[in-house]
Amino acid sequence: MCPTPTLLPSPTDFSFTFPPQPQWVRSARHAVRTALAPVAPAGSDLVELAALLTSELVTNAMTASLASLTPTPVSLHGEWSPTGTIRILVHDQAPGTPASPAGFPPPDAENGRGLPLIDLHATTWGICHHTPGRGKITWCTLDTKG
Repeated sequence: MCPTPTLLPSPTDFSFTFPPQPQWVRSARHAVRTALAPVAPAGSDLVELAALLTSELVTNAMTASLASLTPTPVSLHGEWSPTGTIRILVHDQAPGTPASPAGFPPPDAENGRGLPLIDLHATTWGICHHTPGRGKITWCTLDTKG
């Protein structure tokens, strides 16, 4: 399922495109924290949860891009809706689809926790192949209303 586009961007919406290099994951988390901190409910863990899920989405996109023959930039888009929903979208141009989570990997596994974390904490999430150009958008939402 693909997310429905927002008709009017809000002042807290942002987009960020960066090279497929792992050190940029920290910048993606920072961008989400910076954009959401002023509008998140006081005392809420939503900003940190959004940063965590962003980190997982961007890491997956980065891994897919780097595994392709010609790594391409990764794009991050974040939205805060008037109804209190945070939506994070990450686009990469790599082929393939991330495998749906089948639970958490064994404790000694070095990877495989990203999509299970997203599945556990996001209100909704999905993968959309209907993008302008190649690749896919992996997205999630967090409902601030609980």
